[in-house]
Amino acid sequence: MEVVKNVVESISFMCNSEFWRMAVLWTLSLISSYMSRFYQTLFSQESRCYPRCSLKGSTFASLLVDRPICIITGATSGLGAAAADALAKEGFYVVLVGRSSEFLSKAVSEIKSRNPDACLKAFKVNMSSFESILEFKHSLEQWLRDSNMHPSVQLLINNAGILATSRRVTSEGYDQMLATNYIGAFCLTKVLLPLLENSLVPSRVVNVSSFTHWNVRCRHADTETISGKFFMKSKDYPYASIYEYSKLCILLFSYELHRKVGLMKTSQHLSIVAADPGAVKTNIMREIPSSVTTMAFTAMKLLGVLQSSETGASAIVDAALAPPEVSGVYFFGGKGQSLNSSALSYDAGLAKDVWDASCSLFEELQTTARRDGNRAA
Repeated sequence: MEVVKNVVESISFMCNSEFWRMAVLWTLSLISSYMSRFYQTLFSQESRCYPRCSLKGSTFASLLVDRPICIITGATSGLGAAAADALAKEGFYVVLVGRSSEFLSKAVSEIKSRNPDACLKAFKVNMSSFESILEFKHSLEQWLRDSNMHPSVQLLINNAGILATSRRVTSEGYDQMLATNYIGAFCLTKVLLPLLENSLVPSRVVNVSSFTHWNVRCRHADTETISGKFFMKSKDYPYASIYEYSKLCILLFSYELHRKVGLMKTSQHLSIVAADPGAVKTNIMREIPSSVTTMAFTAMKLLGVLQSSETGASAIVDAALAPPEVSGVYFFGGKGQSLNSSALSYDAGLAKDVWDASCSLFEELQTTARRDGNRAA
């Protein structure tokens, strides 16, 4: 009976247009990205590869008593955990952020088992909740004070992401997938910006995007769209379209913040880059029927594009350790290589609309948080 149930569930899932959007368009955009990378390697006269800068012997040693601080969201498994492991080995004091205390403890233990000298700190944070993000900011600042560490952050990696196949709404009334994949990253970056700017050495924000952003044609960028309310009008939950849109938003945000930082005299040592690991075998597809997931992974393996978390995380580590002057760049697939993202992601007008709408949501969330704080007091 269980087998029959799984077969029926899989067939039902595959009858949805969003599944075919994933199966066809995502595959094509992934292959296209690798073809662009291959073409660029063979024929481009301008190098688009960036070397990793080791912390050893760098200005960190002379300017910072403590290890540089790296914050990674979605660090309990998959790409986040692999990136945390790699950056701990590079000499960062890695702050792991995740939704589950149990999974955080497990991730810390696994990294420590491979690297006993790793400096790690874990915080339970729900990236789809502004209240949780604010609590994390205060807890982080308190930890830095209690540890007699410099009140700054050198690296923020916005990696947390989900692929939800059913409609779920946050306490703020936002679509949970957009809240986790984009709004949470925007808000966390905004609240931690003073700590990033306070760094004595160059600091960086790495935003993890996806090749799926190539399939977005939607040019809506108001608060209704950013919050997901626009997509809630659909009878069926357009999960693939929302996931793509969230990954486009994180790119538009990255490029707009890069432009704004370039105009701010106080923030010129801060760089912003995006990283796209490609196709990676993680548990992000856990809400999709297991038989469908198995077929998808098998197909990608046959195409030679499926990577392990450790291999996929190399694009994130490349972005994190690229030279300080590198900013506004889209890293793809590891080996320090970068590509151009979609034409839509470079639309300055759309990026400004996304920024303005995101700031409006951020201000609303701040106002609500202050009001709730005053009531509690």
